[in-house]
Amino acid sequence: MKVEKIINNNLVKSRNQQNQELIIMGKGIGFKKEIGSDIDEALINQIYVSEDGRSSNQLAEILASVPLEIIQLTNEIVAFARASLGKRLSDNIYLTLTDHVSFAIERYRDGINLQNALLWEIKRFYNHEYLIGKEALAIIQQRLGVELPEDEAGFIALHFVNATMDSPGIEKTAELAKTVQNILNIVKYHFNIELNEYSLHYERFVTHLKFFVQRIISGTKIKDDDDGFMLALKERYAEEYKCAIKIEQFILKEFGRTLTDNEVIYLTIHIRRVIN
Repeated sequence: MKVEKIINNNLVKSRNQQNQELIIMGKGIGFKKEIGSDIDEALINQIYVSEDGRSSNQLAEILASVPLEIIQLTNEIVAFARASLGKRLSDNIYLTLTDHVSFAIERYRDGINLQNALLWEIKRFYNHEYLIGKEALAIIQQRLGVELPEDEAGFIALHFVNATMDSPGIEKTAELAKTVQNILNIVKYHFNIELNEYSLHYERFVTHLKFFVQRIISGTKIKDDDDGFMLALKERYAEEYKCAIKIEQFILKEFGRTLTDNEVIYLTIHIRRVIN
């Protein structure tokens, strides 16, 4: 491989035989190199394959501005996730996760903690990815001595959720948006109210619906706990439960799928929050 561009002493750009743009990382790999010179393969620590020119430039910019130790631990986290999930991950995970981890550590050192409003949903619906997020926190603590809060495990988990989802394309994205809007309309008409689109509960509800609809479209189901909570919920939040059943009927009609008790429970709880 030949050096196409020198980003810094530890990063260079090149191309493979398929003419894909590569960002190659290695300690000293760009030191005293010239354009067109051979890359010392013994120095290569990581090769990033560009999915498009824009992401390549963004990744190069992030990698050039982030300390090498953070890049290396992010690579370690991604390698662990690939092995644990057993799924293909979008190469954009290197861009998004490196940027997130770097910023999270910067916030920690500045004494700023962000609360993850979706931590509950992430634990329940994406538990595998959440556990990877917990392992990521352990790696960060081991490598840098930085103990990030549990909320960050949830944020990291979402990066892997996005990285394992095949690109939905314009058609599926439009279907998702339309379905979310239809569910919001069911809630509005059931209670004859306008929802406060600027409230935190509305934002949480819409985000929950996006995850919910993504699972419906992909055919992913969550397991029931069978803890008797459904009966108590029917009695305590009767109207919210009826609204959730209307949503279930809509999903059955549109997608031919019934919801699990847990999905009805979470819808009921979110409806309760958003209408109050």
